[in-house]
Amino acid sequence: MARTWKMDEVGEHNNQDSCWVVLHGAVYDGVYITSFVSKHPGGRSVLLKNAGQDASAAFDSVHPVEIIDEYLTPDQLLGKVESGHVTGRMETREAHSSQPKLESIPSPTLPPLESMLSIAEIESCAMKRLSPKAISYYVSATDDETTKASNGEIYRSVLLRPRVFIDCTRCSLETSILGNKVGLPIYVSPAAIARLAHPDGEAGIASACSDFNALQIISKNASMSPSAIVSAGPGAVFAWQLYVLKDLAATERTLAQIRKIPSIKFLVLTLDAPFPGKREADERFKMAEVAGGAPPQAWGTESALTWQKTLEWLCKHTNLPIVLKGVQTHEDAYAATLFPAVKGIIISNHGGRALDTAPPPIQVLLEIRKFCPQVFQSLDVLVDGGIKRGTDVVKALALGAKGVGIGRAALYGLSVGGEEGVKRVLKILADETMTAMRLLGVETISELGPRHINTSALTSRLFDGLSGLEEIEIKLRSKL
Repeated sequence: MARTWKMDEVGEHNNQDSCWVVLHGAVYDGVYITSFVSKHPGGRSVLLKNAGQDASAAFDSVHPVEIIDEYLTPDQLLGKVESGHVTGRMETREAHSSQPKLESIPSPTLPPLESMLSIAEIESCAMKRLSPKAISYYVSATDDETTKASNGEIYRSVLLRPRVFIDCTRCSLETSILGNKVGLPIYVSPAAIARLAHPDGEAGIASACSDFNALQIISKNASMSPSAIVSAGPGAVFAWQLYVLKDLAATERTLAQIRKIPSIKFLVLTLDAPFPGKREADERFKMAEVAGGAPPQAWGTESALTWQKTLEWLCKHTNLPIVLKGVQTHEDAYAATLFPAVKGIIISNHGGRALDTAPPPIQVLLEIRKFCPQVFQSLDVLVDGGIKRGTDVVKALALGAKGVGIGRAALYGLSVGGEEGVKRVLKILADETMTAMRLLGVETISELGPRHINTSALTSRLFDGLSGLEEIEIKLRSKL
């Protein structure tokens, strides 16, 4: 029988040497929490600030309640808190799903949503609404942020080639991504901790996507549970982002939970951040919070993933199609075609948050077209990073992408208007995309191709070495 503790007993364990916390009426293992203090990705001060206390409200502001069952095992439970001291776990779960308690966010007067005409304008308004913590997390990128800037700037170097005397009365944005019909070629990339932006969180994004029959890739680090998110978007299409953690058992428990959600149509295995980039704005904010000095350097993602071993393991735990996120070279795009379980790739540099001066996705698309164009027939190729205009969407599609992802833009829309703000972001991009297609003389997404764009200004930026495909064939096929 679990022991019952008084809150003053729990309160004695309130420091780095002995750190206990109460979550939804349960007292969690001092050894586990204490050892985790120096590794907590949100900074140790978050744990120490709540040490010896009921941390449920702080926990719920950034985590789904279900993550407790995913990461904490029964042997890490010390017992329960004496009744009357905290709200019961089931009651708190219900409150959590309806009205989360978030840190206070300043609410300056913003112009009406319908008057915001561009993603840049929505971003500008979001900077007035988001908390310093949210800005440091969402906006930051690695080192000098060269890649983050290049992701968007490179689109300016691609010119469109409009045609005339073509009936452009009809235009459709409908397409398919991994066999799933969607109303837009624009999808929402996995964007973590959306409730830092607005209480609607990922559910608000899902509901907005539902209006457009759009794809949402649910972040592994979402602030709401996958089941709650998919319930909010009956008309949306869902995929789920997978990080393989060093704690492989925890990853397998998560995959077991995902198998129970039929609305999730494919898995997105994220590979572009096996180790954290040096995001100085985010680190600077954490340093201000962290007691006793520098932010933690621990990283919970498994860094020893390999093609054969990891994909064999993953196929034992899911029957869903697998998409590899974080492909940044033509060589890896080609290698993905050698594994039947892989049905798609996302060309992404993690929004410039991993390796600075890595190539922007448009450049990688061009290199795939140059060295191994057969990739586009073998896999669905998606891209994300730097999308701010419908013309950007059209350019990526013309180069062979099946879908174009937005991450920060969705969070900025969420911050300025919750679900309605995300709808506004999607509508702006949809309208701009449709206008660009009409002016190009294109009626459907499938008609877009290289003839609609001029990329000659980027020729000098492309990789000019050997293709390396024979080496990949020898190395990987011998193991298959």
